[in-house]
Amino acid sequence: MEIEKIFNNLNILINNSYSPYSNFKVAAIVEGEDEKFYQGVNIENASFGATICAERSAISSCISSGNKSIKNVYLLTNMDRFIYPCGICLQFISEFLDSNGSIYIFTKSKEYKQYKLSELILAPFIKKDLKNE
Repeated sequence: MEIEKIFNNLNILINNSYSPYSNFKVAAIVEGEDEKFYQGVNIENASFGATICAERSAISSCISSGNKSIKNVYLLTNMDRFIYPCGICLQFISEFLDSNGSIYIFTKSKEYKQYKLSELILAPFIKKDLKNE
């Protein structure tokens, strides 16, 4: 899917954000290994710890559909500046993002930046860290 179409889809999707406490809206689209696109929005909760970020929402949908990895992540917030994924989302992304994959971050005015995961998180906790070797 071309980048402008992804932005347009994010711009529509962001309206589904449930963010009555912060009014900070986030939309995410991830491309699965099956080359389909999966959507997510942030969903707040009165118990703030139960809030789920858009990135994790979209990735969960993708993985629940049978994918084991994602190719790319696309993000948009309702702010007109670049807003980056939180630490929990970066850790979650690190579990599934293909080594050739990218994270695209958009502003409301259609500007975007493209990053490799290693540019946003230096030392994620990964599967091999669990091995007792």
